[in-house]
Amino acid sequence: MTGGLTFDKNRVLKIFLLLVISIQFIYSQEVVNVLNSAEKATVKNIRISVADSLGNKGFLPVSIVKGHQEGPVFTIIAGIHGFEYPPIMATQELMKEIDANQLSGTLIFVPIANPDSFYGWSPYVNPKDKINLNNAFPGKANGTITEQLAHKITTEIIPISDIFLDIHGGDAPEDLIPFACYYRNEEKSEQTTLAKRLSEVAGFPYVVSYAYTISDDEPAKYAFKQAVQDGKTGLSLEAGKLGNVDKSDVKLIKTGVYNMLHETKMYLKETPKKEAFVELNGQSYIRSKEKGFYYTKWKAGETIEKGETVGYITDEFGVTLATYQAPLSGTVLYMHKSPPINAGNTIMCIGYFDDNSELD
Repeated sequence: MTGGLTFDKNRVLKIFLLLVISIQFIYSQEVVNVLNSAEKATVKNIRISVADSLGNKGFLPVSIVKGHQEGPVFTIIAGIHGFEYPPIMATQELMKEIDANQLSGTLIFVPIANPDSFYGWSPYVNPKDKINLNNAFPGKANGTITEQLAHKITTEIIPISDIFLDIHGGDAPEDLIPFACYYRNEEKSEQTTLAKRLSEVAGFPYVVSYAYTISDDEPAKYAFKQAVQDGKTGLSLEAGKLGNVDKSDVKLIKTGVYNMLHETKMYLKETPKKEAFVELNGQSYIRSKEKGFYYTKWKAGETIEKGETVGYITDEFGVTLATYQAPLSGTVLYMHKSPPINAGNTIMCIGYFDDNSELD
């Protein structure tokens, strides 16, 4: 260096890294900063930007509805799969209908968690990086655009949530019956008990519980499973099928949300009388081993018996490649319904009740 000045590369690098970390910390607090600065009975809408090294850019839309008095933080997220339209449309209507002046606590809406999938008419995956957001949690801070979306939800939304509701439906090729669901997490019994109660009061015809088998350091993969892993009350609603928007599915989702908000005393809207529900605490999955044309006579909601033929797959010439049978008896929760199928696709999920299941 000229002029007698010395240049300590290591010191400069440390200062630079500290600045980067500080900037990232400030940026990562965007949602909580808006929440803390918002006045009571107000609505704040923000877009959290993401961009990856592949040149992909996107955003996560977040709406924060702060009630007129203190209470729980209830997050409602839709559109993790952008082709599942009823949850997205129901969330749009809820954001318009809920009056912050009548709300106790805070609602955080993520109306479309995967905008590129939604605007790109892409089932399951983000068309920009071909990754399934609902298989990407906890995500990566410097990953692809989808991994960054998962990371933002994991680090910005879930930590400030008391209750985390992830709303799904049948994607473009899926037939599905409406159900509410939660994980039976024995290590966090208080949160599991609340998730069970909220699922049961939702007003859905089926309540499904899943075994929780992962440790705290394993990737959760799924959004509301990430919330459960992080000690939150996490649950999901499923309604809608085959990429269609049916008004009855939209209404059912909205009713389910209002029922949950009523149960937590956050929003005391009158709700319809709750009907009896069927409890299913076990699931059996049948997955395709072939790529080809899929044929089936079954519909979601029907009862299938062990050994019955589920469907069969042919090649492009109509030659049968494989036939699949039901491994046990139960109710068809959801199933593949469109002709094209790939190896690894879920052909059918059969729900059943096991008397020996714990926490039931």
